[in-house]
Amino acid sequence: QEWQNPFATWNPLDFCNISEIILPMDTYWSPPVFILERVSGQNPELNYMVLMHNGSFNSTRPFQVTLTCSLIILKFPFDTQTCNLSIASFLYPVTDFVMKTRRTPAEIMKDSQSFFLTDGEWKFTNLSIIEYTEMLDDKGFSVVTYLISMERRPTLYILNLILPTCALYLLDMAVLFGPSSLEEKINFQIAIILGSSMLAVILNNSLPTSSNKPPIIGTH
Repeated sequence: QEWQNPFATWNPLDFCNISEIILPMDTYWSPPVFILERVSGQNPELNYMVLMHNGSFNSTRPFQVTLTCSLIILKFPFDTQTCNLSIASFLYPVTDFVMKTRRTPAEIMKDSQSFFLTDGEWKFTNLSIIEYTEMLDDKGFSVVTYLISMERRPTLYILNLILPTCALYLLDMAVLFGPSSLEEKINFQIAIILGSSMLAVILNNSLPTSSNKPPIIGTH
């Protein structure tokens, strides 16, 4: 966060060439912002800000939050999700308080990708920014929304679910149209049904449950 305070300025030559100082957050006014999609999280303990001699404030506060996000898993495990991260301040209307992004989406995306230290289930693919005014009770409030796009890595699901399922169906067809006797076919069919049931249980535990439409893989 960066903002200007024209009443907090000084000449460094008058103060031993001191051009910046570090102050607690409650020393001066600081922008109160909220994350709209936030469910839970930890507030930062770094409650300090840097004040420059020209009245420029700078505050870097790391947040760790859990957000709500509507998932569309129809194409699971080959799905791509887009989640919003909206930052707003409903204490000051847009006539008094306006938020702007300092960096471009490409710069923010490059920095964000550097924070991914391990290759998890999700791949960070795109980031876009929308700045708009939210109307509430006939008042406008400044809002900045980050649209974060993520793509699921399907390799693990292909190896553990899709390939075994296809193998069972091929085995089922081979036994059904093979020259085996009826008794052997019945035994094979029972074994295949048991194997399919176990895969269905594994699939049910792996599928996300926060979607209105079930995935195609779960309906076949």
